[in-house]
This record gives sequence, structure tokens and C-alpha cells, in this order.
Amino acid sequence: MQLGTRWSVGGEVPPRVPDAMVAAIREVESELADVDTTQWRWTLTWLEGRPVAELDDGTRLRMAHDGAILRDRLD
Repeated sequence: MQLGTRWSVGGEVPPRVPDAMVAAIREVESELADVDTTQWRWTLTWLEGRPVAELDDGTRLRMAHDGAILRDRLD
């Protein structure tokens, strides 16, 4: 696993993140429009060269080998 970075909800996604992952991140953020996320952050890591983005609420987005974005929750 390779550490990446953190950024605020609604903030600029690091440029190295593939477009499909950025779209999935924006989709999650749009679902949270009625939630106060001012203190929430995304954490980006890399596992086997593919991005994993975890939101402070436990939402996790992972890129599969085929490029599909998988979404789950860590509880």
C-alpha cells in the first residue's frame, strides 16, 4: 500500500486520480448535499497501483483490476 493524500469534501481531487474515480467521488459528494461535511476529508491511498479513496464517514471507493469502481462502507 502506498500513501497518497487527504483533501476536503468538494475540494480538488489529486490530479493522478483516474477520471472514473473522480466521477465516483463527485457522485458520493452529491448524495451528501444535505449533510454538513465541512469537517470531512477524503483519504487517498494506492493498493497494487490502484486508487482507494475513503471518506471520513466510512464510505470507500476502490478501483478494480478492470477499471470498475467498487463502493462499500467500513463500519
